[in-house]
Amino acid sequence: MGGHRVLVIGGGGREHALCLGLNESPNVSLIFCSPGNAGTALFATNIDLPTSDGSSVVEFCQQESISLVVVGPEAPLCDGLADELIAQQIPCFGPVGTLANLEGSKLHAKQVMKQVGVPTADFKILDKDSNIDLALNEYSANPWVIKRDVLAGGKGVVVTENFDEARQFIQQSITSDGQVLLEEFLPGEEASMLVVMDGSGYVCLPASQDHKRVFDGDKGPNTGGMGAYCPAPVVTKTVHQKVVSRIVEPMFSFLSNCDIPYRGVLYVGLMITEDGDPNVVEFNVRFGDPECQITLPLIKTDLFELLMHAATDSLDNLEVKFHDAFALTVVLASEGYPANPIKGRLIEGLGHEVPKIGIGNKWVNYAGVKQSGKDYLASGGRVLSCSAMAYTLSDAAELAYELISTISLEGAHFRTDIGGKAL
Repeated sequence: MGGHRVLVIGGGGREHALCLGLNESPNVSLIFCSPGNAGTALFATNIDLPTSDGSSVVEFCQQESISLVVVGPEAPLCDGLADELIAQQIPCFGPVGTLANLEGSKLHAKQVMKQVGVPTADFKILDKDSNIDLALNEYSANPWVIKRDVLAGGKGVVVTENFDEARQFIQQSITSDGQVLLEEFLPGEEASMLVVMDGSGYVCLPASQDHKRVFDGDKGPNTGGMGAYCPAPVVTKTVHQKVVSRIVEPMFSFLSNCDIPYRGVLYVGLMITEDGDPNVVEFNVRFGDPECQITLPLIKTDLFELLMHAATDSLDNLEVKFHDAFALTVVLASEGYPANPIKGRLIEGLGHEVPKIGIGNKWVNYAGVKQSGKDYLASGGRVLSCSAMAYTLSDAAELAYELISTISLEGAHFRTDIGGKAL
């Protein structure tokens, strides 16, 4: 067994998936998770660090001889947590603040894409002096795409054909943020590609597809994600080659040549046209949630080695292998999610053992779950996700839905068509 001690920052389904993957590594002897959740508590040590205070995190890492910090959510990265860790020579998986601004500011991301020639939708910047009606009329042939220029936890985008709804969201965003982006609508099919990169190289993880809308058939409001599957057949070999040559390579060239190179995962949100041409919808500077839950299990290579190599600019020295299989996850959400989720209700059907990941297995990724005595209670909108892995997508879906049928939470809801587009 290796003696490495790892600190994972965050407490959602993504961080539970990261901890599960790290727990499989013979290189890892101890995992801390801050703040963690009821799932990470089964095999890691949950602690409550003030992650907005980088010096406190640094002090903890020095006291506990932490070998690697893995930052799950975007906010600590945008606040410069990686900068403070790197200054003290503590390896961090996650980019420094200036590079995390690719997610922190939609406008900055657009400017970088324009600078390096990455294909993306045209856009307008609207502020208090803009003629909103005129701008909306210029993009009136399709649904309007409106994006807040701030960190919004995956909920700062509205896509609507309703003029009044579009106008209201623009006005609200200008009032709260000072400006907002109105984008050209790009028709096509969405997919995501997670790219682990550092100053030396990059590794494209299998492409996945998330289901953002709350109800079956992509109906209802946008959410943080109601389920996902991987790999996504819409990203064919030809599309993959285009993504690499037109998007990943130019971004890697730009990010690896910064004063401190990008060290972490770049989430590339894609819109693929009927002609198979990929455009970037958005960049995120961390693993997607729930994409993380179904992408990490497909990595055959030791997860600690992958993350550590990326944090220390030695990714080009690592051969990364993947399982020839499919993974799928279905999110169980609280009643009222995404608008007003009801919290505190009892979850029945959860065990107290550490899940076993692998082909032919099914497991629960804990997200908004807390423990009260021996009981598990819902503490968030997206409570948990039921994940599975199999040699076919249909078998993975069958296993995941078998598992979610054994869990009960009053008023909870989930989509029944995850993976439907591919199946």
